[in-house]
Amino acid sequence: MTLTIGVDVGGTKVAGGVVDDTGRVLVQTRRDTPADDVGKTRDVIIELVTELASGYEIQAVGVGAAGWIDAGRSTVLFAPNLAWRDEPLRAYVSAAVGLPVIVENDGNVAAWAEFRYGAARQADDSMVMFTIGTGVGGGIVLGGELVRGANGIAAELGHMLTVPDGHQCGCGRLGCIEQYASGSALVRFARAAARQEPQRATALLELADGEAEAITGPMVTAAAKGGDPVSAEAFAQVGRWLGTSLADMAQILDPQVLVVGGGVIDAGELLMGPTRRSFAEALAQRSRLPVADIRPAELGNSAGVIGAADLARRI
Repeated sequence: MTLTIGVDVGGTKVAGGVVDDTGRVLVQTRRDTPADDVGKTRDVIIELVTELASGYEIQAVGVGAAGWIDAGRSTVLFAPNLAWRDEPLRAYVSAAVGLPVIVENDGNVAAWAEFRYGAARQADDSMVMFTIGTGVGGGIVLGGELVRGANGIAAELGHMLTVPDGHQCGCGRLGCIEQYASGSALVRFARAAARQEPQRATALLELADGEAEAITGPMVTAAAKGGDPVSAEAFAQVGRWLGTSLADMAQILDPQVLVVGGGVIDAGELLMGPTRRSFAEALAQRSRLPVADIRPAELGNSAGVIGAADLARRI
């Protein structure tokens, strides 16, 4: 049995764990991310890896980072929620801990974990995963390998054009799917409806002390589970847009499995039901042909650690 360490670096926390070759996390720990300080963030990663490696014979380390990673899986080219710009992270960490290190995009490592050990573990060839959180991320596996592109920055699924001249996206474009199928979009839909039809959003507004602008994602989920129509409709809108994007992936790549992950899937069928209906409607012309199953992700917050560790095993 080989043991590797996976590290998942986000804008607010750094999580790490020792993972065996069945995808089981033997021990894990976490630290806050000093996101505005390059050196301190690097030091937190090294400290975490050193702590985890102290009690185990570790073969390699994988680091998943929320940003664009170069083709050599060594340098963080740009991280929108961290201070990294052309940061040679692999070299720093490897020199400090004395182990081989690989660096990969956080969406890719989560997708790889679901392909190997999660919702798509029975697939042997291909999977597309959308992660629905504050934004939209994801990863693509084809031929049993991650699709990384010529420069290492492929599979930015959140920035596919969905609505020409639509809402402004943080990437600079107009109408990206991230503006219609993310947690942020869910909140925007719910706030707008609560302002326009407050009599239909009684339960949701009660959670927000009567202020539509105070509505948050967890409030929308809680109200929708309690039967609030405005909240349920907000999920239906997100599901409709997500389903059409999944249908695009089915048409273009014909994967074995489509996986939906991220915090928003805690809503269960409130999201997955509309998503599956929209997907089926978009692919009605393919009713006689096989199409991928849509499955919710299974590994939750552990996916980044598991995926990074498993990729490190393949160095």
